[in-house]
Amino acid sequence: MKIKKPILIVLGEPNSIFIELLSKVLNKKNLIKKINRPIILIGSENLIKAQLKILKRKLVFEIIKKNKLIINKLKKKVYLINVNYSFNRAFEKISNKSKNYISDCFKEGLKILNSKQSNIIINGPISKRNFLQNKYPGITEYIYDKAKKKKSTRPVMLIFNKDLSVSPITTHIPLKFVHKKINKKNVVNNVLNINYFYEKILKIKPKIAMLGLNPHCESKLKYNEEINVIIPAIKTLKKKKVNITGPHSADTFFLKNNLKNYNSVIGMYHDQVLTPFKTIYGFDASNITLGLPFLRLSVDHGPNEVMIGKNKSNTKSLENIFNFLVSIK
Repeated sequence: MKIKKPILIVLGEPNSIFIELLSKVLNKKNLIKKINRPIILIGSENLIKAQLKILKRKLVFEIIKKNKLIINKLKKKVYLINVNYSFNRAFEKISNKSKNYISDCFKEGLKILNSKQSNIIINGPISKRNFLQNKYPGITEYIYDKAKKKKSTRPVMLIFNKDLSVSPITTHIPLKFVHKKINKKNVVNNVLNINYFYEKILKIKPKIAMLGLNPHCESKLKYNEEINVIIPAIKTLKKKKVNITGPHSADTFFLKNNLKNYNSVIGMYHDQVLTPFKTIYGFDASNITLGLPFLRLSVDHGPNEVMIGKNKSNTKSLENIFNFLVSIK
């Protein structure tokens, strides 16, 4: 069997639970064999070893020099591209000290992705406040800005579980700006990307539901988003052979009897779909960015500073990522 292009894993915030999660998940029996890809970690060798020592865990990897990376010579195992990071203790308080380190890790990963030597990147949890410092609303937008892509595209955030996924049309913006960002072009773009993902990657013809913005999909104001944007977008999507219904009222949509009929639910803003989704699925989900020339995935939680070094962290989200990668052809 031909070995596919490697999966890149940017380790993200150095003071997080991510090394613990990786050491638990990557050591699962036959995981690397099932994925059938080399895995390249991108981060500090010294930090990984220091944290593993504290955690009393193991993670075997082989160092490769970034200027000597020959993709077709890699085997099905874990490698590391070392990125220097200065630290005093294995686990420290999260601060903006790690900003340049995280940026350097992403630069190495994006260099490989943009040269088409890989087509999948996973990033560990990151403190957005310290790393992005208000330059980007979220990591989704940061990676989208740094990647080589078509100018006509826009990033699509998909929170994925094998039974259901959700996607907000607007992502990391304040509620007062949401209505200004909802237009027919953005709605159609989001849905077409999600439909493509299901059809081409998962080999499923998805059933998609779209929620309205206003309570009960009604508004007494002169401008009504359901009438002016959402319904026309749905009509356009149906003409493009997308199996979509809506707009649905968000307050009752996430009842069990409704969800069993759909693969994906599109909402108008972040918490409209992520709050009910996480209430149902907890951490059993992964964050996937569509609209890029590669797949970007991340765990669906933050660095979890409270649990750092305790060896008790929930691996569900990272397991979800690798189960998804095993399932795709």
